[in-house]
Amino acid sequence: MKLWKRASGLLKDQNSIWIASLTRKTTLRNPDIETAVIRATSHDEDRIDYKNAQKVFAWIRLSTAYIKPLVWAISVRMEKTRSWVVALKGLMLMHGVFCCQVPAVSKIGRLPFDLSCFRDAHSKPRKTWGYNIFIRAYYAFLDQKSTFIFLHSIDRRGGGESTGDKEQYNMKQDIVCLQKLQGLLDLLLQIKPQADDMVNVPVLEAMDCVIVEIFDVYSRICNGIARVLMRIYSAGKVEAAMALKVLRKATVQSEELSLYFEFCRDMGVIHASDCPRVEQIPEEDIREIELIINGVAERWDMDEKKQSKVTYPKKEKKSIAVKEANNNGKQQNGHDRKAWKSSLQTIITDKWEVFEEEEPKKVIDGRNGDGYFGNGIMMVNEGGNDPFAASMTLPALHVHSKSEDFPDLISFL
Repeated sequence: MKLWKRASGLLKDQNSIWIASLTRKTTLRNPDIETAVIRATSHDEDRIDYKNAQKVFAWIRLSTAYIKPLVWAISVRMEKTRSWVVALKGLMLMHGVFCCQVPAVSKIGRLPFDLSCFRDAHSKPRKTWGYNIFIRAYYAFLDQKSTFIFLHSIDRRGGGESTGDKEQYNMKQDIVCLQKLQGLLDLLLQIKPQADDMVNVPVLEAMDCVIVEIFDVYSRICNGIARVLMRIYSAGKVEAAMALKVLRKATVQSEELSLYFEFCRDMGVIHASDCPRVEQIPEEDIREIELIINGVAERWDMDEKKQSKVTYPKKEKKSIAVKEANNNGKQQNGHDRKAWKSSLQTIITDKWEVFEEEEPKKVIDGRNGDGYFGNGIMMVNEGGNDPFAASMTLPALHVHSKSEDFPDLISFL
């Protein structure tokens, strides 16, 4: 039965190669690329054709013109097959295309084929259910990875941020990128054999590819967290909350990684035996970082409250009083006027000054309007005349041929 199955698969592969050789070479189709893809994704369960896989990767690195024919060839091969071996080899080939790090690969976007509901049709379901789950999980990761590469290239080409907002934007962009990488890591951890009889060459080769991808994604996550924590003190409230979620999820994923690597070692995956031990983050360090991030959020809460409620300093009530030093309430005339003016003192105080009331004495100083001077305080006369009328009426300016001293109006008033 097994020999008949191998012969049937070989016949299908040879028939597909013969049809591909008859096609005409265009910008979308290339007979050489289609032949290499068919041989790299053969029905053979005991062998991986590394030679044709490397030939495909060499074409991609040589010119971007081979991207479209390659994607088209893989898509047609994946849509037609109902064999878990062909589907798994096709996913590994597509995974290798993403690892070539060619800029044109970032324009693919979502995968042009769908294996989310894949089901093997060449064997009984009780024998292939584990392969079906394995292929669906592998496809979900590759589809998400292709989308991530596409969106990340758009974000890098985009820009237009002002200098003031650039640092804050980069901070938030890095945290969002970390969240997407953690999502990719979750999908990677779902790729593992579910049945005991799945230890064969294609599955072990796929698990090696998954382990290498886990190393790459997890190292990018660790480096990204280190960069974010170095700038956490300048982060905003939203960025600090997002960083705290990333840190807590990284703690959970480190524990899941340890269990995943132990499972792969027991299974016999080659690269899993070389992987280092995943160091757990100490609980004390986690609490300390959480306090730092929460402190940033509390600081922003206080700043928002200060901005919403602005308090103004209270104005101190002060009074200005003019006291006469030694005049005993008597008006000075003539030569004593200067001595009387020099005896006046201006005191600024924050307490109310109480003066004794005296009977005001009317003084006529030769100006328009009457004023009352009593104890150094100007008071309103009983007649209802405006006490400031004298200051509002300016004296006429007379020009003399001889130099004449102008009266000191400020000190006189």
